Amino acid sequence: MSSAQWTEELAKPVQAYTSTSRDPYLNLSIEHDILTRSASDSLVLFLYVNRPSVIIGRNQNPWLEVNLPLLNPKREQAEIDPAGLGAVDLVRRRSGGGTVFHDEGNVNWTVICPRDQFTRDKHAEMVVRALRSCGIDRARVNERHDVVLDQGQVAGHPDPEDTHSTPYTMPGGDGPTPLKVSGSAYKITGTRRALHHGTCLLSSPNLRIIPDYLHSPLRPFIKEARGVESVSSPVGNILLDSDEFCTAVRNEFARMYSPGEKTPLRAIGEDLLKFGTVAAGYDELRSLKHTYEQTPRFVLSNESDELATTVVDFTIREGRFAHASVYRRGSEPKQIMEVDFPNSHGPKLHEMELLDPSADEGSESWEDALMPLWQGLASAESEKLVSWLRRTVRQGWQA
Repeated sequence: MSSAQWTEELAKPVQAYTSTSRDPYLNLSIEHDILTRSASDSLVLFLYVNRPSVIIGRNQNPWLEVNLPLLNPKREQAEIDPAGLGAVDLVRRRSGGGTVFHDEGNVNWTVICPRDQFTRDKHAEMVVRALRSCGIDRARVNERHDVVLDQGQVAGHPDPEDTHSTPYTMPGGDGPTPLKVSGSAYKITGTRRALHHGTCLLSSPNLRIIPDYLHSPLRPFIKEARGVESVSSPVGNILLDSDEFCTAVRNEFARMYSPGEKTPLRAIGEDLLKFGTVAAGYDELRSLKHTYEQTPRFVLSNESDELATTVVDFTIREGRFAHASVYRRGSEPKQIMEVDFPNSHGPKLHEMELLDPSADEGSESWEDALMPLWQGLASAESEKLVSWLRRTVRQGWQA
């Protein structure tokens, strides 16, 4: 496909695409290109499957949400550590919402539409109708705009057109907890466009180990975190073939927006990387700057360590050490010192493991990078804090 042909595709009033790539960076870049370049009054469906990857929301903290060492297949692994799947990508998407795990057992669906046609339920309801057309009569949209499967026995006979209740929905929310099978995330642009996407769990083989990836070992050491934290929900597989799901969603999308007309799913993929806008988005999503330095402010602290007599609070802004406050525990905590690191020169948390004290002579260790802090402490105090920070950094390091 040429650039002119792609531009012509994006100008059509109704469009439907499926990706042949399993690369999460590419698929999310294609999605963003469609959002920003498609005609302002167009309606677009995009379906894709990613290889194993953890996708965090635009305003989330990877150190809080993700077991970063588990993403690295070359990590030093203790016997008690979960085995993991090998290399797993970490991607910060451009939409809000919480953290999700992608693999070949789920299908990601995206609908892009004019802003004045957008509601938070509209396209989740589309997915529910598609699932029901495949015989999944337990599917409904809940109050959080997620797609869930009701559990338990028949409890009533609601209107079959009601996408917010099923025969298995218990009055008053009683009964077994529904299983979440597709979340929702959104992005609204200033150009009158709206994006709604979700990840539909069809037959993921990794449900049992997904919690291992979404439980950060650094969580006890993080406080005062700004941004969005994920809301945990019980999940389950729908046990539906991906081709059947994609066909059903495409049919429901066509029924909504082009009744009586054919809306074929056009296959797109790696060939779009030759276009500058897609390539630029791809490079941005793969960059450590986008992944880590977009993180909202938080505090990294050893306060939760009850044995620590000296407590340090590191304020992390845009992934960098910005400030440190040190105090001694006691009935009346006593502040020892405060240190401000220059805005553009504070060490980056995600690079600290690379600042190895055993590196070649002439290179800066991360202890040297935080030297203004250690200089104000007694030797024994600084050694304990260095030891804690070394262990903590290794728990929060991916690369």
